[in-house]
Amino acid sequence: MAHLNLRRPQNVSGDFYVDTTCIDCDTCRWMAPEVFLEAEGMSAVYHQPTNDKERLKALQALLSCPTSSIGTVDKPQDIKIVQLSFPIPVEENVYDCGYHSEKSYGGAGYFIQLPEGNVLVDSPRFTPPLVKRLEEMGGIRYMFLTHMDDVADHQKYAEHFGCQRILHKDDISRDTRNVEIQLAGSEPVQLAPDLLIIPVPGHSKGHTVLLYKNKFLFSGDHLAWDDDIQQLIAFRNYCFYSWAELIKSMRKLANYTFEWVLPGHGRRYHADTETMKKQMQKCMVWIETQ
Repeated sequence: MAHLNLRRPQNVSGDFYVDTTCIDCDTCRWMAPEVFLEAEGMSAVYHQPTNDKERLKALQALLSCPTSSIGTVDKPQDIKIVQLSFPIPVEENVYDCGYHSEKSYGGAGYFIQLPEGNVLVDSPRFTPPLVKRLEEMGGIRYMFLTHMDDVADHQKYAEHFGCQRILHKDDISRDTRNVEIQLAGSEPVQLAPDLLIIPVPGHSKGHTVLLYKNKFLFSGDHLAWDDDIQQLIAFRNYCFYSWAELIKSMRKLANYTFEWVLPGHGRRYHADTETMKKQMQKCMVWIETQ
């Protein structure tokens, strides 16, 4: 819970604020860019919500903050209504789970609702309001973990929903040694007709991405959009296995078709397939100069 006595001076006056426990994960800034911005290495409120849409986004960001660093002076009476807005629709049957976990430094989790069984991509925080909503939407059949960093509360989700977790063997750790489906090798794996798992070593040795319907790419920490330079990027400073392997993986990924990049960290990106291909080419040129 945020503390008013820790309210950052960079916040504008008003109800919403960010306190000094912020870890600068960027969650609130991409969820509610009309309200939050970066100020001296942390987030801050630069504009108080002035309509229902802005307030909804600000409260969604408050609930999603991994360190509970966002607060309001007055207790929000509509918080239960906002809880029901999760998971947040992205497009079609794909959702953003919100409720980011500090265990994954604020990494995003996603939910794909499918007739043959739903898929949770990476782990949001295990919290009753979200768990109840996922139960109402049909539960979880598979929990796809892109890599070792963003597993967060995977064990709690597995125990509660009885889902099968999926993670590459090269990213198995003591915490994930009991994962039910352990991938191996460097070849793509067809999980279901519209679900393709693609190994992309680089950020970590066992990093994989999930491609759904040749449209939605759940990219973990392999690929994301950077608003500052307006292009797709990889995280050079957070490449823990091999930058050379990451470059190879990016070249391989560029052969696939998709319209959405939905990362664990970094910003999302949505474009038509031709624009996306051009952005991937631009990204490959960029990463080879880093």
